[in-house]
Amino acid sequence: MADMLDSDMAKPLLETDRGNSVRTLGACSGETVGILGTGDFARSLATRLLCSGFKVVVGSREPKRRAGTFPPEAELTFQEDAVKRAQVVFVALFREHYPSLSGLSEAMAGKILVDVSNNLEVEVNRESNAEYLASLFPQSAVVKGFNVVSAWALQSGSRDGNKQVLICSDCPDARSHIAGIARSMGFIPVDMGGLCSAREIENLPHRLLPFWKVPVLLAVGLFLFFYLYNFVRSVLHPYLMENKNKFYKIPVELVNVTLPCVSYVLLSLVYLPGVLAAFYQLRRGTKYRPFPDWLDQWMLHRKQIGLVSFFCASLHALYSLCLPMRRSARYTLINEAVKQVKANLSSAWVEEEVWRMEIYVSFGIMALGALSLLAVTSLPSISNSMNWREFSFIQCQLGFVALVIGTLHTLTFGWRRAFDGNHYKFHLPPTFTLTLLVPFVIILGKIILLLPCVNRRLMMIRRGWERGCSVRLTNVNLTTDLPEISSPV
Repeated sequence: MADMLDSDMAKPLLETDRGNSVRTLGACSGETVGILGTGDFARSLATRLLCSGFKVVVGSREPKRRAGTFPPEAELTFQEDAVKRAQVVFVALFREHYPSLSGLSEAMAGKILVDVSNNLEVEVNRESNAEYLASLFPQSAVVKGFNVVSAWALQSGSRDGNKQVLICSDCPDARSHIAGIARSMGFIPVDMGGLCSAREIENLPHRLLPFWKVPVLLAVGLFLFFYLYNFVRSVLHPYLMENKNKFYKIPVELVNVTLPCVSYVLLSLVYLPGVLAAFYQLRRGTKYRPFPDWLDQWMLHRKQIGLVSFFCASLHALYSLCLPMRRSARYTLINEAVKQVKANLSSAWVEEEVWRMEIYVSFGIMALGALSLLAVTSLPSISNSMNWREFSFIQCQLGFVALVIGTLHTLTFGWRRAFDGNHYKFHLPPTFTLTLLVPFVIILGKIILLLPCVNRRLMMIRRGWERGCSVRLTNVNLTTDLPEISSPV
């Protein structure tokens, strides 16, 4: 256990520049830790501390009544006795119960109080719970921590849930001590600085997929647009112009036609900001000027956009496999067979259509396979096992290959339909022609960026060269691959 605590893996992922970063302490096993509170979180915390080698004393107003709910190794006593026997006290109470501890002010003086509470809503109070606790007990060192860890993660240890524990306090020694306890429990402490960060930490558990809102709304908007577009072309046009009822296509066929459009456009939007960022750097002649806010936000959401693209592509594959199972497909097949018999045709084989569909399906399988690899490598457990060059190669080079294969998949689906006037319903072009606009821009931009004169200038800029700067780069191999502004899926 000591070897693991001293290894690089036990270091915090983030450290501040204030010189108060979390320090690795010696083994804390055997230390007596107090807990005020008898709720679910307090029980899970007591169990985890006991498994990590700590002695636990739980303070309660009714210790005899709560004795059966805690592990037998944990000692239940009155609150004042628990505070006196421990240097570190976890306050596992709701904010509204803090004033009830006012009688323990003298016993808590000089102690480390760990506030693990959360609010029911975001920013419901003007000050954080930890700051409020510190104002009630000014002679104690208040630390905010463990509020982002669930009771389930405490019970299962670091094997499940988030391993990071965010810690902040105005007392550096208190932060270091609690960081040592977190390490002994199998978690990774992250120093968030002073107690002013407690408000931000307390808001984290209330965030519901903050990076997914924009990608999901974008996907829903694209789906509605392409679905209505396909509805007008494939259902409304035959009904109005030919008096044919094709509303049966609404549940399956229209959805299946819409999903690849959404997936293809979303995949294009993953790699478009990288191209735009490269041209921004070329135009400005430096990499030190920040990108516009909209481009920064766009690049931050690329991973989520790519995963939504993979989700839509997977649904498209499942819907495609189910197409022959529909009753309408069987009736259509029988009707075509009857027409062939009436026309006295021995074979309906069309060589060009056979080759087109074979190539179309093959490209689709390859594109889905490439998207699957991109999605898998974006998982933290997989990406953390790769170095930057490996991750960049898969997410950038292989990702662009996936976009090219998807473009070929779309082109073989369209084939000659873009030049056939019969496919322009209400003078609206086929759907696939709309989806090709953004990918063509990306591919054209990539080709321009790969031109030797352009690529050389871009590589110099990314190595620190600035337009108008007299400093010259020497002994630099400009042909060496650089991690470009990647577009991780």
